[in-house]
Amino acid sequence: MHRVPDFNVSPTQSLLAEPDLDLARIDTASTPGFSGGKQAGKARLEAGKEGLSELQEKLFAESRFGSDISVLLILQAMDTAGKGGIVRHVVGAVDPQGVRHHAFKAPTAAEKKHHFLWRVRRELPGPGIIGVFDRSHYEDVLIHRVHKLAEPDVLDNRYAEIREFEAGLVESGTRIIKVMLHLGKEEQKKRLGERLERRDKHWKYNPGDLAERALWEEYQHAYQIAIERTSTADAPWFVLPADRKWYARIAVQQLLTDALAGMQLSWPKATFDVAAEKAKLAET
Repeated sequence: MHRVPDFNVSPTQSLLAEPDLDLARIDTASTPGFSGGKQAGKARLEAGKEGLSELQEKLFAESRFGSDISVLLILQAMDTAGKGGIVRHVVGAVDPQGVRHHAFKAPTAAEKKHHFLWRVRRELPGPGIIGVFDRSHYEDVLIHRVHKLAEPDVLDNRYAEIREFEAGLVESGTRIIKVMLHLGKEEQKKRLGERLERRDKHWKYNPGDLAERALWEEYQHAYQIAIERTSTADAPWFVLPADRKWYARIAVQQLLTDALAGMQLSWPKATFDVAAEKAKLAET
């Protein structure tokens, strides 16, 4: 039987944002903890689907018998980093009834009238659900810092509010997995070029992406600060080199699997006499 390649060090360890994190020193084309190539990565992704799916079903099943625990996966990245692919290929492998996905866009006029966390609270996963945020409340410290939409003291307050907000979620039973897909600038240029070359990708291209790309260094600085200020023991950041899409997918799959496995999930016990029900069924 062919052996499926595996991580020699789990992403839960190898991608954890340490206090001395320096984004500029990370090789965005690297594959920490995994020595195989693209084909090995694809095999690993396929092999990991069954285990993740079973854990997700246990999470969902427990919620039907009173458990209030949930998972929140936060994906943050520059444009073209592969958030959509992770949602399709990783999260898409589990039962959709147990998933709540939300892609945060620029706030509407109505949303701007509320506190910046107001719209985020409305999309949080309920008991037994894996919530996925494609972008998140972190836009309010990233974009606002880069475009100088908020004063420094306001941003300082927001970092503190985010820490408090996430601590409250963890305390209430939500496991938070925060992932920065760390894409290289040249790789982004390549991916944007592909969108322009392929007619079936034109819909994904936004001319405004080039204006944001011109602020690349400012965004890297904003991410560095945000991660430093909001990575905590209960809600840590994971910085994932994202130039290789196949690696990003298996890394997030493993982060989710590790998180769910650590929740010590189990199948709910039957609330009826199984033997008696079998006997009744046999008589039908």
